[in-house]
Amino acid sequence: MEDKEAMSKWKRKIHEVIFEADTPSGKAFDIGLLWAIILSVVAVMLESVKSIDAYYGAFLRNLEWVFTIIFTIEYIARIISTGKPLRYIFSFFGLIDLLSIVPTYMSFFISGTQSLLVIRTLRLLRVFRILKLARYIGEAQHLVRALKLSRPKIVVFLMSTASIVTIMGTIMYLIEGQENGFTSIPRSIYWAIVTLTTVGYGDISPQTVLGQTIASFIMIMGYGLIAVPTGIVTTELVKMDKSNLTTTACLQCSAEGHDNDAKYCKFCGAKL
Repeated sequence: MEDKEAMSKWKRKIHEVIFEADTPSGKAFDIGLLWAIILSVVAVMLESVKSIDAYYGAFLRNLEWVFTIIFTIEYIARIISTGKPLRYIFSFFGLIDLLSIVPTYMSFFISGTQSLLVIRTLRLLRVFRILKLARYIGEAQHLVRALKLSRPKIVVFLMSTASIVTIMGTIMYLIEGQENGFTSIPRSIYWAIVTLTTVGYGDISPQTVLGQTIASFIMIMGYGLIAVPTGIVTTELVKMDKSNLTTTACLQCSAEGHDNDAKYCKFCGAKL
């Protein structure tokens, strides 16, 4: 019984250091982790410069292994200290933490995969916790909720846009023809997408007066279409109530973004 209690206290302490940002030890750990992430990403980028790699390549690769071992230990500690390991493993940060160490081990089998370690920059999102900017965590969660609520409207919008570019692409194929670069309907649809989104690569362009007139119409229509998804999401954001959130992490699922007066986790129901 005493061993279980000691183990529970040990896990709670690790959880407090790794997942919490409101304690001195937790803040110090996160700051140290951020510096390790930044230095490891810089090392990867410097290694891609041939002149630097020629002189310091071995040192940079050894340094990368040091960081990878540190991040591996940290990843294992996160799994051990949380009450629901699978929830953490398949969470956004859990997957990012895993992907930040896998490329180094893959380099044993596939040369060059260590360059993928720049994905570690995503781990810098933890800076919101370190600086205790809980309101930014709350804003991010509100944005995610707004996107989910907007999903049906956005799907309808995308389907409508897909129909427009299909029709316009087919029309341009018939008007311009193969001699002007519109060699097929799919290629003409590609042109319509590039034009509607105002990207304008210029690899295909209409040559006839009628084709140019239609292209001008599509360009103008593109400006209006770009504003539609923004308006949909903004409407959902306005509807939502915003509350003050903390950086307290749940002991079971390690989720953050709880209300100041919350006693139970809003994600798994565990006691905070």
